[in-house]
Amino acid sequence: MSKNQSKTITNKTAKEINDDAELATTNSAAIDQSQSEQTVQPPPEVQEVQVKTPNLVVISNVENKKARWYVLHTYSGHENKVAEMIRQRTETLNLTDKIIEILIPTQEKIQIKRGQRKTINEKIFPGYMLIHMELTDNSWLAVRTTQGVTGFVGVGNQPTALPKHEVEAIRKYMYQATPQFKADFVEGEAVKIIDGPFTDWLATVSGIDEEKGKVEVLVNIFDRETPVALDFLQIKKV
Repeated sequence: MSKNQSKTITNKTAKEINDDAELATTNSAAIDQSQSEQTVQPPPEVQEVQVKTPNLVVISNVENKKARWYVLHTYSGHENKVAEMIRQRTETLNLTDKIIEILIPTQEKIQIKRGQRKTINEKIFPGYMLIHMELTDNSWLAVRTTQGVTGFVGVGNQPTALPKHEVEAIRKYMYQATPQFKADFVEGEAVKIIDGPFTDWLATVSGIDEEKGKVEVLVNIFDRETPVALDFLQIKKV
């Protein structure tokens, strides 16, 4: 992916996020007004904003030539919530010229679970995110003291900026064309065949090919374990 292509993707995503954020704000105001007439409840800690590209949170469209990409460590499973909290703090502290955007590296995969196929966005580096910012005392403090952030990746207390080619490599990996399959099985696991000539037979997983969505199982035929190649959709957990 060229730099121009990467910029086009980022700008397009920024517009989508800004549009959705405005809609979420309007809806939130209407809900708050309705609730205030009935009962007063404390606001939630984080107002989640639903966006079409949840792995990219664009905070500002300001072009800051001093901004660099850094790696931020967070509690695993809380990456999106932490990113939204950083966005809110950045706006509250008027640091939108310093903290530009947050990227949570994900990759589209096809998950086969309980005989159902669905597309998911799997985090490539659970517990980590990339943040594009100019590192100053104020911007560092705003990010570092955000709830859920455990620290920057670097040497000692000094965050280490990522080279541009590494950021581009991560982006290319995220947007590669063909989604991979994500197996819900492990080798050695007992499964039941639910489709094909061996329907209702019990088998043992002996090999998994996530790239092709294939699995090899061992079926007991004539008191011998015989390998049989199947699709993920043809088996289920016992």
